[in-house]
Amino acid sequence: MEKEAKHCSFCGIEASVSVPMIAGTEGLICEACVTLASQVVSSWGKKKALTEMEMSLPKPLEIKALLDQYVIGQPLAKEILSVAVYNHYKRLRHESGKTGSLNKLDEGLEIGKSNVLLIGPSGTGKTLLASTLAKIVGVPFAVADATTLTQAGYVGDDVENILARLLDIAEGNVSKAEWGIVYIDEVDKIARSPEQAFGTRDVSGEGVQQALLRLVEGASIKVPNKSKRKDPSTGDHIMVDTRNILFISGGAFPGLEKHVEKRLQPPKLEIGFHAEVADKQEKPSLETLLNATQPDDLKRFGLIPEFIGRFPILAPLEPLDVDALIQVLTEPKNALVKQYQQLFAFDDIELEFTQDALVEIAEKAIARNTGARGLRGIMENVLRHSMFNLPSRPNVQRCIVNAGVIRGEEELQIVEQDAAENTSLIREAAG
Repeated sequence: MEKEAKHCSFCGIEASVSVPMIAGTEGLICEACVTLASQVVSSWGKKKALTEMEMSLPKPLEIKALLDQYVIGQPLAKEILSVAVYNHYKRLRHESGKTGSLNKLDEGLEIGKSNVLLIGPSGTGKTLLASTLAKIVGVPFAVADATTLTQAGYVGDDVENILARLLDIAEGNVSKAEWGIVYIDEVDKIARSPEQAFGTRDVSGEGVQQALLRLVEGASIKVPNKSKRKDPSTGDHIMVDTRNILFISGGAFPGLEKHVEKRLQPPKLEIGFHAEVADKQEKPSLETLLNATQPDDLKRFGLIPEFIGRFPILAPLEPLDVDALIQVLTEPKNALVKQYQQLFAFDDIELEFTQDALVEIAEKAIARNTGARGLRGIMENVLRHSMFNLPSRPNVQRCIVNAGVIRGEEELQIVEQDAAENTSLIREAAG
């Protein structure tokens, strides 16, 4: 009696030495169908994760308006980021079949992602812009410091640890992490050193740039599974597809403006009687030079062309002036003045800053060349002694900070409760 040939219950292919079968209770399945089924189930998980997220994605104008509530100034960078994020998540909707487009020509179209590189001095709001964007869109957001990364095989963090951090923030949900945003800070610190000899290992500079290429471009990366509740099917490693992760990098790039200026205004090398007399041109501002940055300038700074190509969108951030820093102190939802006023209010004390005090704080921050990041340190230094003593003085009602206090020339003006009541009685009698 001839033995009946075995066939895959899904595709019907006949079993052989090269086509093994997995037997079930009432059927068989081949390796190709197992792979296809895994991809289908994975796409279900991604679509579910995308549906669970905040799908009422605001338009670019609305994204910029929301950014304005937290970040002062930087209109160009906000516009660039708003468009980039909006297009990125439209692309995800397109892939999930939720685009609603009537154009049948787009069925087989694949839209590539556009990562963003933020360029600007320290303290201008690069990290704040990226983290605020993640809150607006409602996706997992991870921050990585490029200075801690090293080339694989050397002491330090491997680039895969960036995805491990994103997975932790997504609570181990791979599908959710694959729609996330990663911000790589201090990316200018991994520029190749000009003194570095060619042909040698630059483990913390060019080596990291090379290691980041595949991660940023979009590939399936094997990530160490650090979760306490490990899935037996995944084991010690999890595969994460970075094709739909938006990467935003940022750095101060000190000295980049010199490369831009040299390109825009090349030096005249002629000498002697026949040389043209150089016109005394006004030197362009830092903001103008950063806005004119081209990929060639980044290459001269020390980034490799392959890395620059992975970040096609350049978003320059302008230095903050005194007026902008005063706005940072007072206007955003999480403004520093509001934060310290709340801290004093917990002890039933009213904290007041005069306008000249705010100007003095802003000028100090500019003198220190720390941007908005230095404002908290200045205020903490000014108010520390008061925050130490005043909670033990029950009669204090109000504190006034003026420019003399910021300069260290005067003491903080303290109004006690009895004095405040007497002042109000005098005013009532005069009225």
